[in-house]
Amino acid sequence: MEVFPYRLFLYKSVHLVEGKKVILGVSGGIAAYKAAFLIRLFKKAGAEVRVVATRNALEFITKVSLESLSGNRVYDEVFSPSNDYSTEHIALCEWGDVFVLAPATANIIGKLASGIADDALSTSLLAFNRQLFVAPAMNCNMYEHFSVKRNLRILKDNGVDLIEPAEGYLACGWEGKGRMQEPDLIFDRVSAFFRGINEGKGNALAGKRILVTAGPTYEDIDPVRYIGNNSSGRMGYAIAAELQSRGAKVDLVSGPVSVAPPENVELTYVRSSEQMHDLCMKLFPLCDAAIMAAAVADYKAEKARQEKIKKSGKTRDKLTLELVPTKDILAEMGRSKGSRVLAGFALETDNEEENARSKLQSKRLDFIVLNSLNDKGAGFSYSTNKITILDNKGEVFRYPLKSKEEAAADIVDKLEKHLL
Repeated sequence: MEVFPYRLFLYKSVHLVEGKKVILGVSGGIAAYKAAFLIRLFKKAGAEVRVVATRNALEFITKVSLESLSGNRVYDEVFSPSNDYSTEHIALCEWGDVFVLAPATANIIGKLASGIADDALSTSLLAFNRQLFVAPAMNCNMYEHFSVKRNLRILKDNGVDLIEPAEGYLACGWEGKGRMQEPDLIFDRVSAFFRGINEGKGNALAGKRILVTAGPTYEDIDPVRYIGNNSSGRMGYAIAAELQSRGAKVDLVSGPVSVAPPENVELTYVRSSEQMHDLCMKLFPLCDAAIMAAAVADYKAEKARQEKIKKSGKTRDKLTLELVPTKDILAEMGRSKGSRVLAGFALETDNEEENARSKLQSKRLDFIVLNSLNDKGAGFSYSTNKITILDNKGEVFRYPLKSKEEAAADIVDKLEKHLL
């Protein structure tokens, strides 16, 4: 498991952003310090970066830091004598390929949604007419406020790529949704945008409806305890985003995760394997294909307690739980799939390919994606994955360690060959 919070080295193919021109907008929130890591990621991948900052942003991170990391002057005043042009915001926006607003406070989101241009950052945002990415960061109550929700809907409806914040402990002392997504996830989102342009796969799956599952399931033991696993959901979410970028209509069924949801997919959260089973069996007949990436619990408590299980007071006493198998969603879908394409995942620790091939056949899958926990950088808790795809024709395709977004592209490539 990675212990350092930001990857200052890249597993990704640098060609995706190499030579691209990125405008980074930084507004005034505590998450402004993450801009330094985001600049570093883009620079190491070969991109050029220019920063536009509000005055409040420079209370959290210094202008010297931003200029040293980006290698360019920070644009923070509309009428500064140090500006290269009298209309600096126009020249800057003509230069940039994408605009990444991170962090985006409630204030700058409101200005953008309302068309207000009263400082260097808001003026630049209104002058930019290419792809804009917005990563909100604020107190959880502010994020849930009706006016912020309305403004975010306006941005989304007008083509802005919203990178939803994560849930967790916030600098203000509250805990909830509002923490800016980590720089590597924002970088991945921008990389995926450029990959779609470079590979010209935007409409390959137009007219297709595809079901994707992601994340863990939680099987309750009592009101405060459950059986679960360490799945982050990032692989499934990356697959959903990749499918959507190629024109597919995506139904994403997700267990409990803190990953930012992909844009423009039908997302439904579930908690238990029973809930995931019921929803998948309802949606699958309506779809052309399904990629089942969720880590569904194999067992659940035979009967969940209604009250919290208490210790008896005797330290040597043991607790015995009666577990029963959960419904086998993949096997049930395999029996009823007809002409639909069905893909699953296998996370193994030993006899990996043998076990994956057995699952491929027993579940009647078209192909299966194998992860081995013996491969460093693959599996749960990583932003990377090393996959092997086995199909029902006996072919095996092995891939090197890649970002989960790039692995998702390989998986969707395979789906296309079965589907089209």
